[in-house]
Amino acid sequence: MARIIAVANQKGGVGKTTTSVNLAAALAIEGESVLLVDIDPQGNATSGLGVDPMTWGKTIYEALINRDNIESFIMPTEVNGLSLVPSNSHLAGAEIELVNMEAREQRLKEALTEVVDRYDTILLDCPPALGLLTINAMVAAHSILIPVQCEYYAMEGLGRLMESIQRLRQSFNPDLEIEGIVLTMYDARNSLARQVVEQIRGHFKESVYHTMIPRNVTLAEAPSYGRPALIYNAASAGAQAYLSLAKEFVVHGEKSTR
Repeated sequence: MARIIAVANQKGGVGKTTTSVNLAAALAIEGESVLLVDIDPQGNATSGLGVDPMTWGKTIYEALINRDNIESFIMPTEVNGLSLVPSNSHLAGAEIELVNMEAREQRLKEALTEVVDRYDTILLDCPPALGLLTINAMVAAHSILIPVQCEYYAMEGLGRLMESIQRLRQSFNPDLEIEGIVLTMYDARNSLARQVVEQIRGHFKESVYHTMIPRNVTLAEAPSYGRPALIYNAASAGAQAYLSLAKEFVVHGEKSTR
């Protein structure tokens, strides 16, 4: 059965989609069978894997709203072992449409039961807000992976997110765990970035991954070519950081299942 991981942070611009796409690709390159589910109406994970969000037929919207079988619109990607459930801007309406629906928080969890035995890991790329789409992801997930930008307001945003996770545990998913915190956009030349790293590691300790994702041109350029960094430029520091993160992620998963 797959580990279902929600990649989430209610703060935008922290490298959430970059982490979803590149960790998914790195895990596949490491030999795992991976499904990336794009549940962000912006569809950036979809376009980041070379799919035009507006030309694809069915998306995760149909699974959430119409309860269509999610298997019918899983698509392969350029990375062997990595599949995608796409998203597009139609999903923006789902936030409103879900409000009056029965078991509205459970829709994604129900959809994934069809495929959970087919993959080693399912990653859910969440929108940068704690609306019904992100709540659906957190209800469906076993754990949450939190990308955090190495900047001044990082701790403040993390504190609010942890409070939200605790409330969600009480209401919908008592077994939800913190998979880990990934420090992103790290610049070793920046003294503030070093201070933020020290502060987060001091507070969250073992929850913080050792691997840090650097500020890197390849990570910024690769999405415009519709390719993960490991396909666009495997030798880059950004691509190698996500490969290192994937290895750490696998070891962490093995420890948690013992």
